[in-house]
Amino acid sequence: MTDLTAALVQRGFAAPTRFEADLDDCEVAGSLPSDLNGAFYRVGGDWYYPPLFPDDAPLNADGFISSFRFNKGKVDFHQRWVHTHRFEQQKAARRQLYGYYRNPYTDDPSVRDLQHPNTRTVSNTAPLIHAGKLFTLKEDGLPYQIDPNTLATRGTWDFHGKWKSQTFSAHPKIDPLTGEMVAYGYEATGMASDDLFIYTLDKAGSVRREVRVKVPYVSIIHDMAITHRHVIIPFGGYVTSRERLLAGKVHWGWDASKPSYIGVIPRDGEARDMRWFKGPERCMMHVFNAHTEGNKVILYAPFYDSNFFPFFPPTDGSPWNPAKARAFIRKITLDLDSSDDGWHEEILWPMQVGDLGKVDPRVVSLQSRYLYTSYNDPQRPYDRDRCGPNAPARMTNSYGRFDLVTGKVESFFAGPTHNLQELSFVPRGRGEEGDGYLVGVANNYAEMRSELVVVDAQRPADGEVARVILPFRLNSQVHGVWASAGELPLV
Repeated sequence: MTDLTAALVQRGFAAPTRFEADLDDCEVAGSLPSDLNGAFYRVGGDWYYPPLFPDDAPLNADGFISSFRFNKGKVDFHQRWVHTHRFEQQKAARRQLYGYYRNPYTDDPSVRDLQHPNTRTVSNTAPLIHAGKLFTLKEDGLPYQIDPNTLATRGTWDFHGKWKSQTFSAHPKIDPLTGEMVAYGYEATGMASDDLFIYTLDKAGSVRREVRVKVPYVSIIHDMAITHRHVIIPFGGYVTSRERLLAGKVHWGWDASKPSYIGVIPRDGEARDMRWFKGPERCMMHVFNAHTEGNKVILYAPFYDSNFFPFFPPTDGSPWNPAKARAFIRKITLDLDSSDDGWHEEILWPMQVGDLGKVDPRVVSLQSRYLYTSYNDPQRPYDRDRCGPNAPARMTNSYGRFDLVTGKVESFFAGPTHNLQELSFVPRGRGEEGDGYLVGVANNYAEMRSELVVVDAQRPADGEVARVILPFRLNSQVHGVWASAGELPLV
C-alpha cells in the first residue's frame, strides 16, 4: 500500500480527492432564488502529494479553488488547483518537495529558497474580489490572480509593483462606502521579521498609502478589522524565530505566557500613531466587524481562550489542551482616551461557536446588528451510525444569526449527518442589513458527498431555500466569498 492509499483509508471524508471538476447544470433540491446572479468562490487545501512529515500542519496543503456559478435558477460547478510556483515544481518532480509549514530549511535542496518566500506559498486560504479581479490568498506570499470563469491561474500579483511587503494578508477589508481596500503584510521583510506593512488601495486596485510599523513580538496576524476611522490589528500567543526554523520545526509554536495585543491606528495615520493595547492569553484568529464610537473602538470577534491549533504545539513541551480551545463571541472596547493599555472584554453569549464569522458586507466598518457564524448545537440530533467510523465526534451542524440588539439567536440546522463549513453572506438587492442569503457547503457523511445550502438570512430557522447536490465530496474549505455578476466579468 502506498502512503497516499494509506492516507485515503485512514482519513475517510477528509482524505485527499486530487481532482479537478466541471459540472454544468447541477442537481438542485428546492427552488433557487431568481435574484441570485453571481458566483460563490471557496478556497482550501488538498494534498496533491503526501506531506514530507506526518505531523505537518494541514495548512500546508496545496491550494485549490472552486466556484458555484448561479444564473437564472441554474448552477454550474468548477474546481481547479491553484498553479503556484510550488505546485508546478512538485508536479514536475512527481513528488513532494516541500517540508514543514513555512519552514524552507526543511525543503528538498532542489527547491530551497530562503530569499523569496512567495515561491513556497500554496495560496490555499481565502478568495478575494477587488477592482474587478479574483485572487487566492495566503499570508506567507503574494496573491495569485485567478480567471473568474475558468479558474485558471494567471500568476502572482504585486499591485503594479507598489506592494513592497513580501507577504499579503489572508483577510484584507473592503470599505463598502468608498470601495477602498485596507490590507497588510506581516513578517513583511522576511521570515521571523517584526515588520508589519499596512496599505490602503483605492477602488481601482492601486496602492495609495503605505505605513510601516514594528510589532511587539512576531506572531500570526491572520485577520484585521476596519472602521470608518481606524485599522485594528489583533494577535497573540503564537511565536516563531529564526532559531526555531533552523532547528527544523514547524513555523509556529504556542507560548501561553505571551500577552495578546490589539493594535489601533488611524486610517490616515503614520507609524507613530499606532497604539498597542495589551490583554490576557487569547488565540486571535478571525473577527466579525468593528466600528468607532467617539474615541472608542468597538470590536466584535469570536476569539479563542487559548491555542486552537494542535499542530502548532506549546513551546514549553506540554501537550495541546483541547479544553482551552474554546471560542466565544466577544465584544472588546478599546478606549483611545484612556492612559491604560488594557481593554474591556465581554462574552455576549455563553455558547461556544466556530470562529469563521461573517457580517453583511454592506456594513463592514460600520455599526452592525447581526453576526453570523457556525457552531455545534448539542441539542440537535446526530446520527453517528449513518455517518460512519471516520466522522468527527461532533458535527458543526448549525449556522447562527446573532442579534446584537435583542440578544436573540436564530439558527439553521443542516441535518443529523451533515457537517457545515464556513458560511458566506449574499446581499439581496439594495436591502437593509441582513437582507440576503447565507450560502455554505455541508458535507453529507452518510452519503459521502457535499451539498451547497442556500438559506434566507432573515429566516434561518425555516430551513434551506435550496440545496445544490454534488455527486462527490469536496475537500475542506478554509474561506469563501460571494461575488455578484456586477463585481466580476462573469459569463
